[in-house]
Amino acid sequence: MKTEVSAGGVVVFGNTILLLKKYNGDWVLPKGRIEIGEKLPETALREVYEETKVKGVIIEYIGEVHYSFQNGRDEDSEMIYKTVHWYLMQTKNMQCAPLNKEGFVEAKFVHIDRVLKIMKYSDEKKIIRKALELMKEE
Repeated sequence: MKTEVSAGGVVVFGNTILLLKKYNGDWVLPKGRIEIGEKLPETALREVYEETKVKGVIIEYIGEVHYSFQNGRDEDSEMIYKTVHWYLMQTKNMQCAPLNKEGFVEAKFVHIDRVLKIMKYSDEKKIIRKALELMKEE
């Protein structure tokens, strides 16, 4: 089984969190694969910026999630075991834009009361809950 490591951010502005809408309608957090020579925090900041044009500042590490997925649809496709490291981030404004070439059709800041209702993936919901708890502690 192939392994991948990614990093991403739960980016906060006031009482909103930055989300991306994929072409299939799923709302997700910005994240992406680590590049050679990069540290995880650098990956998270770079991926947030590349996918949303938002400049974040890391507040603290939230945690990691693990999942497996099939890379492709045919019998030759392989299983990939993925680890994603998440960081709580802040930004100074709500200006954002989706990276269309990666299949994102919308980027926007969603109120914290609505964000968990529109998220699809349980692992990202769990990370958002942790981020909200960390925000209460500050």
